[in-house]
Amino acid sequence: MSATASESLSTQSNDDSFESLWQELTWRGLVHVSTDADALEKLLDGDPITYYCGFDPTAPSLHLGNLVQLLLLRRLQLAGHKPLGLVGGATGLIGDPRPTAERTLNDSDTVAEWVSYLQGQVSKFLSTEGDNAVRMVNNLDWTAPMSAIDFLRDVGKYFRVGTMIKKDAVSARLNSDAGISYTEFSYQVMQGMDFLELYRNYDCVLQTGGSDQWGNLTSGSDLIHKAEGASVHAIGTPLITNSDGTKFGKSEGNAIWLDSNMTSPYAFYQFWLNTDDADVIQRLRIFTFLSREQITALETAVAEAPFRREAQKTLAYEVTSLVHGRAATEAAIAASAALFGQGELASLDADTLAAALRELAHVETSAEATIVQLLVDTKLVSSASEARRAISQGGVYLNNVAVADDQATVGSDLLAGNVAVLRRGKKTLAGIFVKS
Repeated sequence: MSATASESLSTQSNDDSFESLWQELTWRGLVHVSTDADALEKLLDGDPITYYCGFDPTAPSLHLGNLVQLLLLRRLQLAGHKPLGLVGGATGLIGDPRPTAERTLNDSDTVAEWVSYLQGQVSKFLSTEGDNAVRMVNNLDWTAPMSAIDFLRDVGKYFRVGTMIKKDAVSARLNSDAGISYTEFSYQVMQGMDFLELYRNYDCVLQTGGSDQWGNLTSGSDLIHKAEGASVHAIGTPLITNSDGTKFGKSEGNAIWLDSNMTSPYAFYQFWLNTDDADVIQRLRIFTFLSREQITALETAVAEAPFRREAQKTLAYEVTSLVHGRAATEAAIAASAALFGQGELASLDADTLAAALRELAHVETSAEATIVQLLVDTKLVSSASEARRAISQGGVYLNNVAVADDQATVGSDLLAGNVAVLRRGKKTLAGIFVKS
């Protein structure tokens, strides 16, 4: 995420049309499960508290599922509360149990490198200034010095195996053919220890996480109650799914990452732009800082003029700006318009253009390749004869210029980065990458 993204976050605020922060969080659909709701409402509207969310370094970037937590952390910080951003250098070495099989354990150097990446991503979503500036913590700092004996005596004694095996993640694995190793079985103990450590050292009294992590979240609150005799809280956010039941956050089978090198701002923008009408208002509530009044107006627009896709355009602009900054968002919008003949392709920078073309059918070729052959290679047509017919009918464009000659080649009149845009009709596109 760019520096401009964190600058844009600094201008956001919570919606003051709600009587309490808790009411806004529930209206936005951010609370699926929690400890005592009445107590939490009073807690969040009282004096500033310290709260945290943990992120495990299982990849070199966070993804859209993590964005729910990052923006919840931000909303709580905007209300004056004090965030701790935990990146799990220790839990990342162990692995949170998946429903079906053991995780592949990454080596310590890889995990340490990913910890650094994720710490940078988390900190850019939260203010680093003021009385409630974010503080980054790593659970390896308090876990690594602990011996196995200390871990079992000082922490393990508070956990009951009967309770542990009832946790959803554990019971699913126990009932599977794969079973579960002691390593992953102990994950909930380590996450519980994190909450205890943060409670003792930072007076942290709230943990947030996905509802699929509820067993791990409550392991911490239960441990603090047993070890310290204190009551703390947890909020589990809903798992976001599409209205048709498919998994949210995937595009063509690939995760949508927050790192621009893994998912380009153009692809990121297009993902949000393609949100279904049935899902877009929920997405606006969860992933933007737009007010209730603004979102209600967009809900009316979806009902009355869905073809304008005003809500989708707003959603894509707001979320892409939060993650990648407004400049990258504007570049993605300009690229989308130019590809379809509504802007100047030559004005696009090489990186944005290349990222956009990689989202299309594309080929790598030489400058001598004929347009006819490229139409076939990119599957814009099914045969050379169909390609010639499309050219003769005036329906083929190279860099938004009509191709009149069925013997024409890509040539040397290329766009930035030695690329070209091949288009059939108004909306069928392909990318051409010309080898230098």
